[in-house]
Amino acid sequence: MCDYNEVKKEVVVEERYCYEEEVELTVHKTSMFNQGDGFIVYDSKGDIVFRVDTCSPTKNRLLLMDTFGKPLLTLLPKRPTLHHRWEGFLGEKSNDQQQLQPIFNIWKSTLIGRSSLNVEINGGSHAKYQIEGCFSERSCTIYHVTSSDHGDALTESVATIKRKVEPTRKIVLGRDVFSLVLKAGYDAAFVMGLVLALDRIDGDDVVAPIECHNKDIDA
Repeated sequence: MCDYNEVKKEVVVEERYCYEEEVELTVHKTSMFNQGDGFIVYDSKGDIVFRVDTCSPTKNRLLLMDTFGKPLLTLLPKRPTLHHRWEGFLGEKSNDQQQLQPIFNIWKSTLIGRSSLNVEINGGSHAKYQIEGCFSERSCTIYHVTSSDHGDALTESVATIKRKVEPTRKIVLGRDVFSLVLKAGYDAAFVMGLVLALDRIDGDDVVAPIECHNKDIDA
């Protein structure tokens, strides 16, 4: 993206998660909260970066927390909807706090021959992102999309989701453990929020075509 001293930070949730260098996080989908719905995210040293809690019996409220349990982001389904729409809120939000506005909206739309995932970031941002790949197979790339002076679309890789390989024995681990690689300057908390939405929209329990989707994110 930029060299070490010139990293442009794309802050959505918190600036402290816009790292100065590319990082690889390990995401573990765990049953420590509700079976199959908790997540713990580790850095390269094995320290916890994020924890995710499913905050309701119906599994329709997700809370992204930092190392110490401070709420960073709440994801809630938007109802009624036919497009698997989710909303992201800063901090912790309950279903009855109508006064809080989401910082982003994310939904799936399906056209003939194409499935897409769209995101709108509120608050004046006009950034665009595109996701390509299959989350259920833990094989996705998130691109930042900009326009050239001539109006041509330019894409830059922001983050990659891929299967985790055990370094000693070179064994590919199961889908409950995967890698999230982020380029310098991009908000890891926001990207992890997208991962949670992907898990709900195109995750292990969702019936989806075997072939990879192409997904658009507009922000």
